[in-house]
Amino acid sequence: MKRIFSLVLGALAMVAVALISAFIAMRLAIHGREVEVPSLVGVDVGGASKTAAHEGLNLTLENRFYSTAVPAGRILAQDPAPGSRVRRDWQIRITESLGAQRVDIPDLVGESERAATVSLRRLSLDLGAVAHLAVPGDSDVVLTQTPPANAGGVDGPRVSLLVSDPEDPDQAAAYVMPPLVGLTYSAAVARAAAAGLHLVTVSNSPQPQPAAGGDSAPANVPASAGYQVAFDVPSGGVHANGVITGQTPQPGRRVARGDAVHVTVVDTAPAAAAAR
Repeated sequence: MKRIFSLVLGALAMVAVALISAFIAMRLAIHGREVEVPSLVGVDVGGASKTAAHEGLNLTLENRFYSTAVPAGRILAQDPAPGSRVRRDWQIRITESLGAQRVDIPDLVGESERAATVSLRRLSLDLGAVAHLAVPGDSDVVLTQTPPANAGGVDGPRVSLLVSDPEDPDQAAAYVMPPLVGLTYSAAVARAAAAGLHLVTVSNSPQPQPAAGGDSAPANVPASAGYQVAFDVPSGGVHANGVITGQTPQPGRRVARGDAVHVTVVDTAPAAAAAR
């Protein structure tokens, strides 16, 4: 019985030793393939690629940005950070510097998507996100862009576009909100009416005027103070030469036929009449 017990203990000890040895060997194999990530920031991309390959690592160019601090062709940032422990064949994602911005952003509004793409490639710029909006008129026309034409201080070479699509008759007509600020009241009415939009105005008049619905001005408001009166375009009675000084939604936003557009109108007609 003692002999059998001794044999069982010996077998268990051998199994334990084998398991421990296997665990140690596995740990050594894993850590033996680990390397320390080198510092690549500030190094040119070619040199960084050689350094990474020497360590058994791979480079992946993830982004390119303009920088006034790091010369063009050198690395702005990396991930993982220098000093990290990773396995061999690990991918190091890098961001390349394009140097200071030297290329002007072209004006692409009115071009087709293909023509705009060609224009960007000629200037070594990248096509960013492309959104489509169904609007009346010609399709496949660039409606707006980001960054705008001749913009300075942009961080990257990507230009995103909003392109027109054919209007879908099964959906409510959608439009790009036109700019109204700076127009006279009559000109703003004409531009909004072309898109089927409904203006709700706020008149900043230098003298009290009747509110919408025919109510009189508050008795405690001095004649020289003025106050704001909100009314719909058809019954507002704003002077045709009043100037639009504010609008909501802002230009470039998506609007649908029949939407209300709030505008601020400065009506100087009462002041001029009082002067006479």
